[in-house]
Amino acid sequence: MDTRLNKFLAQAGIVSRRGADELISSGRVTVNGNTAELGTKISDRDEVLVDGRAVGEREPLVYLALHKPVGFITSVDPSRQDTVRDLVDVSERVFPVGRLDVASSGLLLMTNDGALSERITHPRYDHEKEYEVKVNRPMTDEFLDVMATGVSLSDGKTKTARVEMLGPDQFSIVLTEGRNRQIRRMCEALGWEVVKLKRVRVMNIRLGRLKPGDWRPLTREEIKKLRELSGVRSRQRTFPEERVGWGGD
Repeated sequence: MDTRLNKFLAQAGIVSRRGADELISSGRVTVNGNTAELGTKISDRDEVLVDGRAVGEREPLVYLALHKPVGFITSVDPSRQDTVRDLVDVSERVFPVGRLDVASSGLLLMTNDGALSERITHPRYDHEKEYEVKVNRPMTDEFLDVMATGVSLSDGKTKTARVEMLGPDQFSIVLTEGRNRQIRRMCEALGWEVVKLKRVRVMNIRLGRLKPGDWRPLTREEIKKLRELSGVRSRQRTFPEERVGWGGD
């Protein structure tokens, strides 16, 4: 049975399905020596190369939690410097699940499970992500209320969010959508500026005590729950028992 090329690349642990579309569009994927196009379908007999390297059997699945420091780019592009892939010492080709902009820090999931990545990042699934935010001046009750009920941006009004005051100029916010620079844009629209932004949770995975630049494999229990919440069928993970649970909580 023929398979769409982007699905094949995601299942092989190269990138997410949307990331595969970007690879294909940029001309970095060939099928039987010919540059692939969006919508290409392949069979088991076809040879697929990414940047000249053959895509072989599916790698064992890897699930990592990384504390992304400020200044690192959420990318795995080998031509770029200071990317999150430089921080993770595993042999498998993992990629980030979603994004954190270069000025933000905190929890970033990394995996080679394209199906799970797609479920977590797709906006229609409304998965929770929690952030701690510091702004440039004390907040008002009106600021907190509007952040919770929705802020009108150029791409539409934001969804309702859970907001809790942590201090005069600090708050936590739980979002179920992931627009580009969303929290910064929400604050700017209301007249405040974000001076520090850290993501502390993605669904059931918490940043815990991971220090900036450190990472750990997810525990077996975390992976099971994450896949249940995402609606993705379980597969065996790659790390043996003795490597489960490094760092974090």
